[in-house]
Amino acid sequence: MKKLGVILLLVLMVWGCGSSLEQLRTRNRENLLRLSLGMSKFDVLQIMGTETVESVNNPYRVETPKGKDGELYEVLFYHTDKKKKSDLISDSELTPIVFKDNVLIGWGWAFLSEVVPNYQYQIEVK
Repeated sequence: MKKLGVILLLVLMVWGCGSSLEQLRTRNRENLLRLSLGMSKFDVLQIMGTETVESVNNPYRVETPKGKDGELYEVLFYHTDKKKKSDLISDSELTPIVFKDNVLIGWGWAFLSEVVPNYQYQIEVK
C-alpha cells in the first residue's frame, strides 16, 4: 500500500512540474465536465485549479458584470481552447463560469449571454 502511495505521489509531482499551456487547456476542459450546478465557488476552484502556467493565470480573469435582473454576478474565465497562433488569449479561447452569491449557476458563453445579455466580449478582427 505504501508503494502505491509513493508511485501516486511521484506521478502527481511529474504531472504538475511539466505543465504547459496545452496541458492547462486540456485539464480545464476535462475539469469542466466535473462541475455541477449549485456547487460552491470554493469547490469549483478546487476542481478547476488556481495555478499559473507560463505566466497565464488560472482562472485567466475574473469579472463582476451586472445581469439583466440588476444583480451582480461573478464570472471566472478559464483558458480552454487555442484558436489562433498568437500568444494573446482571446475571449473565444476562454470559457466563462458564472456564480451568483458564490454558488455556481452555469457556464459557457451561451449561458453568460442569457444572464448578462449586454455583456461585451472581444471579437478578433482580421
